[in-house]
This record gives sequence, structure tokens and C-alpha cells, in this order.
Amino acid sequence: MPKKNLEENSVNFNNMMLTTSNWGPYKTFKLMPLTEDCPYVEAIFDPSSKILAIISKHSKQSYHFVPKIDDNGDPVKLRINKRENGKDIKEQRVLLPTHAEYYIQYKSEIESIIHMYAINADTYDYKQYFEELVPDEKPLPSEKATSLDLI
Repeated sequence: MPKKNLEENSVNFNNMMLTTSNWGPYKTFKLMPLTEDCPYVEAIFDPSSKILAIISKHSKQSYHFVPKIDDNGDPVKLRINKRENGKDIKEQRVLLPTHAEYYIQYKSEIESIIHMYAINADTYDYKQYFEELVPDEKPLPSEKATSLDLI
């Protein structure tokens, strides 16, 4: 079997751009795709945990709890008090396509990804977010940290 040219199998790099963003109340950076062939929807750096969260275009089936709705499309309220999770609406478990997520925690690997994908890696000062001190507190849950709705 003949070997394929390396270029035929290679991923197109340098197809994302670094921009300033926020993760909850903290300033941070994110990578946004510039071309259709970029394999990621976005990547965002969580300054409180120092982790780069990458959201892939590839999806997988996974279960999620979603509000149960009535005939009008409104969430069905519980007849009794709130549930243990604090919600006062009925929910149902639904199998949905979900974007795969990757979490990179080592600074050297984060920098490697930035230099592979960001066209402006040499001109954007992303390193400032590695060094900034963030108050000691738990990182924000992903649904509060970014406005990207993955479902």
C-alpha cells in the first residue's frame, strides 16, 4: 500500500485567533475559529484554575437534564417545594448530541496549542493571564463562565 503524502493527512493549523474575553468576573483570552476547517468551536482559558477549555466541532451523544415543558412550551412547575438541586421545575433526561470538550492544564501544552492554532500568537500577550493573581475561590461552573450554549 503506498504511503500518503504527509500534507494530505495533516491538520490545517493557524486557523484561530486570540481575543480578549472574560470568565465570570475575570479577564482572560479565548481562541476563536477563522476558517470552516478549524476543528474547534472555541477555546477559553479559565484564569482561576489555569486550564484551557477547548470545545471541539466533533459531537457525541450524551444525556442531559432539560426542563419538561407543557403544551404551550412553558416549563412545568413542581407542585411541592424545590428539589434538592434547588430547581422548582420538572426535568427529564434526554439523549442529545454534545460537543466534545478537552481540558489542558499544563502551561507548556497550552502554549503549544496556542502556537499551533493562533495566527496572532506572537503579537497577542496571552501570557499575562498565566501570571495574574486570582482570588482563592472555586472556579465558576462552565454555564456561568461563558455564554456559549453547547446544547
